Amino acid sequence: FIDGGIIVLFYRYVIMPAMAGTEAFQYETAFSSNLGLLSPEEQSRLRQATVALAGMGGVGGAHLLTLTRLGVGRFTIADGDAFELSNLNRQTGATLATLGRPKVEVMAEMARAINPELAIRTFPHGIDDGNIRDFLSGADIVVDGIDFFEMATRRLLFRQARAQGLSVVTCGPLGFGVASLAFGPNGMSFDEFMALDEGMDETEQLLRFAVGLAPAGLHLPYLDRTRISVTKRRGPSSAIAIDLCAAVAATEVLCFLLKRRALPYAPRYAHFDPYRQRYCTGTLWLGNRHPLQRVKRWVLKRRLRQQLATS
Repeated sequence: FIDGGIIVLFYRYVIMPAMAGTEAFQYETAFSSNLGLLSPEEQSRLRQATVALAGMGGVGGAHLLTLTRLGVGRFTIADGDAFELSNLNRQTGATLATLGRPKVEVMAEMARAINPELAIRTFPHGIDDGNIRDFLSGADIVVDGIDFFEMATRRLLFRQARAQGLSVVTCGPLGFGVASLAFGPNGMSFDEFMALDEGMDETEQLLRFAVGLAPAGLHLPYLDRTRISVTKRRGPSSAIAIDLCAAVAATEVLCFLLKRRALPYAPRYAHFDPYRQRYCTGTLWLGNRHPLQRVKRWVLKRRLRQQLATS
């Protein structure tokens, strides 16, 4: 009797709710409010599209859920980290209940709670030389959600995506704003734009990435630079910027997948900062090798040396 009661309770409170949720889901109804902004044919195309998302932390997790709510039906996601207490201020999947859990696992659950029909391939150990080709296989477009300080992984992603003929969108959360870049299979590459060379030390790569990601520097007037530490791999962050990144990246992905317009490939860039009510777009000819960018890097390195000398 006891065993039978347990089975009945399990079926009633676990199996039946799960089945009811799945049976109640209808893709067309769930995403019907997108219509009017999207045509039914475009919504169907998003349902069949595949987006590869590297990184499931701050921007990566937000990218996944925003694209899921747009109706994208297939994802490949990768991240080797677990949620920590310091992630609570900005990372979509970070809650007290998820601390210590793998980010890929949590975010896949959250996405499937929106659309249980999602096809998601997961790479719970992140991406590396051994699996990057498989990670990108079948993708229509790639979105960079890799941690700012993981330059080796980011360069690997951009290099292999280019080799496989894929476009990559990257949106950096800077202050209360977002800086956006896109790189295609042709034209200026990520390494060319950022002026990254083999043998360059990690600190120099990070400095060049920081300057190249946001040529307009809209966030700099209110940024407390003493809170940035390259050696400790930390810097200020906000949920405001994360949500903006998700909105901008999802819009670029949508336009690309539906052929609404061409991606603004590098050397074009965009930076939006709602705190300062500024929006800048432009073309950075020569990328980080532009004379003004060289000056910015010199100033940034000088300030970094002064910071290290007084810390």
